[in-house]
Amino acid sequence: MAMKEQSRKFISNSTESIRMFKASWMEALSKVHFSVPLIIYLPVIGWLLWQWPGNWLTLTGLFLLGLFAWTFAEYVLHRFVFHWIPPGRWGERLHFIWHGVHHDYPNDRLRLVMPPSVSIPLAFLFFFGFQALLGRPIVFPFFAGFVAGYLCYDTMHYAIHHLRWNHPLWQRIKHHHMLHHYQENDRGFGVSNPLWDYVFRTTFNLTRKK
Repeated sequence: MAMKEQSRKFISNSTESIRMFKASWMEALSKVHFSVPLIIYLPVIGWLLWQWPGNWLTLTGLFLLGLFAWTFAEYVLHRFVFHWIPPGRWGERLHFIWHGVHHDYPNDRLRLVMPPSVSIPLAFLFFFGFQALLGRPIVFPFFAGFVAGYLCYDTMHYAIHHLRWNHPLWQRIKHHHMLHHYQENDRGFGVSNPLWDYVFRTTFNLTRKK
């Protein structure tokens, strides 16, 4: 997989990517403004927190635990799902649709956050999976933190590509992601933070890269 991806050298500076679907409605579903996930999921987070019947201290702990769980999910999804290329011609096509287009056209503002057509089914899948593991009402604040982590990831991903970051910490996060795009796309899978890249040794040799 890594060898196959490293052979892909095409990167466009265009602010628009190529059309992916013949059907206009499918093409429309593949594009989304960065504010759409915030509009959809901030009320969901509020509703989830409202369901908690216990004290605020426990709620805060579960919320932070869910936030931490997202960082791991972000790494696993990016590394093993988004960068997985199924075999055959159709496999390459599917990979291009779910992530390859972003690597080829990283400056397309409408293909930087996950479209609701994908994020909503995934949200239900994660929620019911966590509910089976944790039960109610624990799942509510935990999943609120998980969704908040997802929103941080999506919003930061957009900001990394299109905003100027002056703080050294944010610049380091941006540098980490740019190396993933322009140097080694089989490393640097953490977007909102590089924690799990350090844990699993998929970070970059920054001295050599300089």
